[in-house]
Amino acid sequence: MFLRKIVATNAPTSILLIRLMVGLVFLSEGIQKFLFPDAVGVGRFTKIGLPAPEFLAYFVAVFEITSGSLIATGLLTRLAVIPTITIMLVAIASTKIPILMSDGFWKMAHEARTDWSMLLGSLFLLIVGGGRCSLDAWFIRQKPDDH
Repeated sequence: MFLRKIVATNAPTSILLIRLMVGLVFLSEGIQKFLFPDAVGVGRFTKIGLPAPEFLAYFVAVFEITSGSLIATGLLTRLAVIPTITIMLVAIASTKIPILMSDGFWKMAHEARTDWSMLLGSLFLLIVGGGRCSLDAWFIRQKPDDH
């Protein structure tokens, strides 16, 4: 079954730490886009020149909240990180590459540390899945094999 392959994971329990880091950061950032729209939501999207910032900021916020929650709990982990990978690639392209071009590598490296951490953490979870201490693993243990 396709879903069974998506949620299958042999990763160790310690993956929980990576899931919590990635998931809770995205959850927090999504919530903050609603709480502080001028600073991190619509206002920021307008400032960096993203199209349709009034729509896009809330669209991204919903994905961050949903994906962050799924990642933190380890439910559909591999599917949940696809939007976070996309969000981070857009964030790096739209905010960090301009810093690289104007202020150089070290300024960009400093500003991009969270972006790179979230991107690499998301890619890691895409590869290994949610780990043994996840809802993905729990559901696999509960359901007999469909073969």
